Amino acid sequence: MDMIGLDQLPSAVDAGQLLALADGYHARTARPLGVREAGGHLVKAYAVEAPGRKVTGRYEESALALAGAHLGLGRARGSAGLAVLIVHAGGDGDYVLVQSWIEGYMSDLAVFVGPAGHPGELRPGRAGLAPCVWEAAVLTHERDAYVRCVLDGGGSLAERLTAWGQDVIEGDLR
Repeated sequence: MDMIGLDQLPSAVDAGQLLALADGYHARTARPLGVREAGGHLVKAYAVEAPGRKVTGRYEESALALAGAHLGLGRARGSAGLAVLIVHAGGDGDYVLVQSWIEGYMSDLAVFVGPAGHPGELRPGRAGLAPCVWEAAVLTHERDAYVRCVLDGGGSLAERLTAWGQDVIEGDLR
């Protein structure tokens, strides 16, 4: 592969789209919702909120039920029993992400999408859909917390899981 100058962009680079995304980019708020049980898993939950949007108790409970249904088949996917739930009140709709740790240091990710303010209408996202930049920030933190507290952590499993549950990200996500 030859190096090119940045003044010679390949045709697939959409300069207009990238600049429009940069112009509209803003921080979103993340807040921890605690560690819960769902589908036989310990689930560390988060709310991610676009400006003017809030994750309500109804949305949170609906997302937890959705996560429980998804995680209920976790053993069949090699689940280790720990998961992260992101309840995202986005600018263009609602999103729920369920990421669980599975065998061989791998993870399993499910993304659900729906119209803003209608948590009962969340459905599996299309094949290939991946976390947005704000959701990826939470998942990056959670990958590091899992390694730091559970895999590299000291003490009993209960102590490691307590440390994992307390290791959260919150505030503005950039």
